[in-house]
Amino acid sequence: MSDTDRRNFLRRAGIVGAGALGAGALSGQADSANLLADGAPQNQAGADPAATLPAVPFHGTHQAGILTPRQPAGAWVAFDVTADTRQQLTDLFKAITNEVRFLTAGGVRPDPHGTFAPPTDSGTLGTDVPADGLTATLGVGASLFDHRFGLAAYRPRRLQAMTPFPNDNLDPARTGGDLLLQLCAGSQDTVLHALRQITRVTRGGMQIRWCEDGFASPARPTGVPRNHFAFKDGIANPLPDAAPQLLWAAASEPAWTRGGTYHVVRIIQMFTEFWDRVSTQEQQQMIGRNRDSGAPLDGSKETDTPHYGADPAGNVIPLTAHIRVANPRTAKTEKERIYRRGYNYDRGVDLNGNLDMGLLFNAFCQDLDRQYIAIQNRLVGEPMVDYISPVGGGYFFALPGVRDKSDHFAAGLLTLSSGAR
Repeated sequence: MSDTDRRNFLRRAGIVGAGALGAGALSGQADSANLLADGAPQNQAGADPAATLPAVPFHGTHQAGILTPRQPAGAWVAFDVTADTRQQLTDLFKAITNEVRFLTAGGVRPDPHGTFAPPTDSGTLGTDVPADGLTATLGVGASLFDHRFGLAAYRPRRLQAMTPFPNDNLDPARTGGDLLLQLCAGSQDTVLHALRQITRVTRGGMQIRWCEDGFASPARPTGVPRNHFAFKDGIANPLPDAAPQLLWAAASEPAWTRGGTYHVVRIIQMFTEFWDRVSTQEQQQMIGRNRDSGAPLDGSKETDTPHYGADPAGNVIPLTAHIRVANPRTAKTEKERIYRRGYNYDRGVDLNGNLDMGLLFNAFCQDLDRQYIAIQNRLVGEPMVDYISPVGGGYFFALPGVRDKSDHFAAGLLTLSSGAR
């Protein structure tokens, strides 16, 4: 039907009058003009405030990302090494080093190949890559010290595969790995950009085994950020001054490990829907802290030290409370303390339709057995196990720092073991 026939039909049907039709035509012309016009850009806000974090020095005795103040965004990526020879493994560590050295400093990346070749950078952060407080902390797993590269004699003494504790539900696809890369920065796109660039330059040398994104919530309203259970998480950490006794590799470890530390990652799903049906009082009794303030139940501020000696029967802070079991604060258990650097995660929903969110328990220690594993053995059977399910992670050894521009990750290990194939 032509436009003329359509208008005649509408007139005969009495649907529109000539005047109304004329007004509609004029209105339609105006609407068309509006459709063709561009509105304001979607983002009128300034740059992401988090992306103003200053560069964190890459070179040093220890790697950054261990005692570095916690950045807002992070990713934990485990890799299986696919390199076949010792030389390929060395080349892999060098490639990671060179890429991380650039990314943590930021700047404009040269593109010598021009527009007729793939770009040297994904470009997701623009042409001038911001440092954005990026840290990249690289660790090795026990499986790297198998028969492939002749490294078995140089494995850190306490390094082992993660095995389940009672109540764990570890998924092999989300557990272990030859290498672990912890990436943290001021914003998530900085983290993802770094991951893309590193995987780009290491294709053929390693393959992602599992990856978990994490975030540190802002303080609400003040103090230490909260986890998905609404409790402030990571209040009590040892002082940096205690690092020689609690963090850095001991003299009994192989010589190449000096400056490194053990790295524990546990992916802990929290059954938030179940937790939200529990009374505040019961929640606080399980944790041992006040939900609102973060203070221990015998204190008034989150920074208050609980006084277990004044409460031997657990009348105020139950003997089974998480903070009391994890850190009894005795002379014997002081040497078991660990440096926590935890993040929250959110993966949407699980296969059963439950919210899949939880805690990326992230910690560093000098001795896996003496510290983390001893603490976790005490926590077996605590009341909170009904509301959480550890589903993955791993034990790794965070390598010593890269000293200068002539150094690279794992140089000490590969040099010491150079006589092996």
